Amino acid sequence: MGMDKLQLAGEYAPILLCDVREPFFPVRIGVSVFEEPGESPSFRRQVPFRQGRDRCVIEYAIYWDYDIQHLYELEYVWVCVGEDGTVTYCEASCHGKYWRGLRKDRSNLSGKRVKLYCQPGKHAMTPIAELFELIPNFETCTDEDAGDAGLIMTSPFQGMYEMSEQIDALVRAHLQAYRFKPSGTYVPYEAPAELFVTWEQLREEVPVRIRRIVKELAAIPPTIS
Repeated sequence: MGMDKLQLAGEYAPILLCDVREPFFPVRIGVSVFEEPGESPSFRRQVPFRQGRDRCVIEYAIYWDYDIQHLYELEYVWVCVGEDGTVTYCEASCHGKYWRGLRKDRSNLSGKRVKLYCQPGKHAMTPIAELFELIPNFETCTDEDAGDAGLIMTSPFQGMYEMSEQIDALVRAHLQAYRFKPSGTYVPYEAPAELFVTWEQLREEVPVRIRRIVKELAAIPPTIS
């Protein structure tokens, strides 16, 4: 992918509305640009390319080093760009599923950029913040349940790093220090240009980052209570 496509992705990058108490922010965004229908390289789905309406679809694989409950996080946004350069449609991921990211009245579109609320600590996305309040563990997952999932592995990285109960314990202890209650107040986050890479580059980098973080966590002296 040429630099022009990364620049294109930067122009249409979603604005994430994050809780003011959010402890974690994206560290990389893997970009794929589709000029015809196709399968996502990292999410089990066909991208929402509409023949005759879309010039391209930009897939953003947004990577965090941490979710409040586990080590590493990927969430996704798909932005459809029309022949005239306007945003025609958008979808965003939410806990392994996805739904529409652009409201019917397009009120969460600012120029070329869709505004999406980011679930505190968990980073699932929606154009309507009130939907988060319907999640049963909305508050407990960021507080007493922080770190309870340890180190996870998702399909793009199967077999690319080690997992163990010892690592899970390290992650759990680390994330307990970040416990918080969502405030209900959201502020915009705009990713800087240096975060954007190709999906292929991100896929190579993620396992390296995970192994480094695990090594760093293992080197932290245990807390004496």
